[in-house]
Amino acid sequence: MSSFSHHESNVRSYSRRWPVVFSRSSGSHLYSEEGRRWLDFFAGAGSLNYGHNNPVLKRALLDYIDNDGVTHALDMFTTARHHLLKSLVEVVLQPRGLDHKVIFPGPGGANAVEAALKLARTVTGRSEVVHFTNSFHGATLGALAVTGNPAHRRSAGLPLTGATPVPFDGQDGPCRPEHLARLLANPGSGLDRPAAVIVETVQAEGGVNVAGAEWLRGLAELCREHGILLIVDDIQAGCGRTGPFFSFEDAGIVPDVICLSKSIGGYGLPLALTLVRPELDVWQPGAHSGTFRGVNPAFVTATAALRAYWQDDALEKSTRARGEWIANALQDIVNAHPGAGLSARGRGLIHGLVVGAGLADAVADEAFTRGLLVETAGPRDEVVKLLPPLTASDAELAEGLAILEASVRGVVERAR
Repeated sequence: MSSFSHHESNVRSYSRRWPVVFSRSSGSHLYSEEGRRWLDFFAGAGSLNYGHNNPVLKRALLDYIDNDGVTHALDMFTTARHHLLKSLVEVVLQPRGLDHKVIFPGPGGANAVEAALKLARTVTGRSEVVHFTNSFHGATLGALAVTGNPAHRRSAGLPLTGATPVPFDGQDGPCRPEHLARLLANPGSGLDRPAAVIVETVQAEGGVNVAGAEWLRGLAELCREHGILLIVDDIQAGCGRTGPFFSFEDAGIVPDVICLSKSIGGYGLPLALTLVRPELDVWQPGAHSGTFRGVNPAFVTATAALRAYWQDDALEKSTRARGEWIANALQDIVNAHPGAGLSARGRGLIHGLVVGAGLADAVADEAFTRGLLVETAGPRDEVVKLLPPLTASDAELAEGLAILEASVRGVVERAR
């Protein structure tokens, strides 16, 4: 691994937690060059909801490449683009009563967020955007401005403006974003009328903080009352991670703008979408652009994923049921260590075990030595975050939870 440390920038991160060279992946597992197997409860930070090298998606991709399908096309019309749009409308949008238009903003989640912020400011003529404590929306400057994580914000290297943070659900009231409501109601609050509010229904990087359905409905109502656009960042919590395709469905709200990336590509290939209500589609041609808006192999695997997994509710039901199982298993871990300050939270197949600053890193390291990949989250890296593939077997989930339980037990006992 000396070649990596010698030639690659110090900015790399995940390779520091997992100092091994991976050479192969399949389903819920990664394999090192030496052939050792790790169970993957990281799933590409949520980009691999359907697992590594999913055979259905791989077959579609290989057939497309073998037939000399277009790879790069900017925003030119292609067969792959047509099939993706048709599938997205027929399988996802129409069944949910949504008529949003589709913007292809670039290859990654930050591109989806930047497009959403830029469009909201264009539509409203206002510049301020409200975001929430412990939020994370990407590492580009616009996305960093609406990110709460201090480590990420410091990396900007200049003041981040045009954004106002307010408390996330559970921090100022159980039913409605009261702090934001008071700011908007008070003409002397100093908050300029915002163009938009951007929110994650589950703050993944922020520590798996889950917004309640009633709180989300209150937020949507507040935005309507004040003529503010509601942007839901569903980049990590969407594409079935919480159960339904969109994480906001259980709240019964309809965002003005929806940001998707990560698992929308299905196979781990770069793809991002910004979905906007038709009346917000005001940009002139070329007003938002980018070279890699048309990675057609990602269109192919995205289409295959939608057709394979979202034409019925089987995956949603499975994710909900197994999410309850994981929640109970994590609560058992919490109960096994009274006085250790542990707690658990999550939805569907995104869960967090709050262990504490320092200890969460130790648990993740211990899990790695035992054959499980998990990452940490939260403003102090105090949460062990679980993101198993939605396609993981019950046996794989049980194995991962057993490794996690043993890792927590070892760390907590050593800390006493």
